[in-house]
Amino acid sequence: MNNSVRSTARLVGAGLRALLVLTLVCGVIYPLVVTGIAQAAFNDQANGSQITVDGRSVGSRLLGQSYDLDKKDKDGNPLPDPKFFQGRPSAAGPNTENTQVKLLVSGASNLAADSRVLLDNVTRRRADVAAFNGVAPADVPVDALTASASGVDPDISPAYARLQAKRVAKANHLPEARVADLVADHVRGRRLGFMGEEHVNVLELNVALRELTR
Repeated sequence: MNNSVRSTARLVGAGLRALLVLTLVCGVIYPLVVTGIAQAAFNDQANGSQITVDGRSVGSRLLGQSYDLDKKDKDGNPLPDPKFFQGRPSAAGPNTENTQVKLLVSGASNLAADSRVLLDNVTRRRADVAAFNGVAPADVPVDALTASASGVDPDISPAYARLQAKRVAKANHLPEARVADLVADHVRGRRLGFMGEEHVNVLELNVALRELTR
C-alpha cells in the first residue's frame, strides 16, 4: 500500500514538473522568442502592415476601407466622398445590400452567377458608379461592380483608378493631369512578375492624394 502511494506521488510530482516546464517553454519562452524575431525582422508585417500619417495609424494596406461622407441616402446608406478614390464593393462598412439589417461583415455574397439578386446589384452599381464619376455605364470596370471573396480587398484595377481621376481632381481643385500622374505612380505590377494582375492600393493612393491637397 505504501509503495502504491509513493509511486502515485512520484507520478503526480513528475507530471506537475513536466507541466511547469512545458508551460514555461511553450507558453512563455517560445512566444517571446517568436514575437521578438517578428518585431525585429518583420516589424511592418507583424504589426498589421499599418500606414501612418503624422504619427497616427490611418489603416492597413492589407484591408479595404470605406471613404464616405457623413450624409446618407434615402435608404440610410452612407454616401461616398467625391474627394477620395473609392474601393471595390466591400464589407468594410455597413451592409448596404440589406438596409433592414446593419452589420459589419467580411466575406463574399455567395450568390450564384445566374442569381437575379447579383444581376440587380451589378446593374445598380454600374449606374451608381457611372453617375458618380460622370462616365458612361459601359466604361465601368468589373472590379467596381463585384466584391472580392474577402469583401475587404484593398486594391482596385488601374482602369478603375483612372476612371475616378477626373472626379477626384475636380472635387479637390487639382489639375486632372496631376491626379492622373499620381494614379500612374501607384500602379503595382504582378507579384513576382506573373501572379495576379496590375493593381492600385486605394489607401496608399488616398494618403498620397491628401499630401497634394495640404
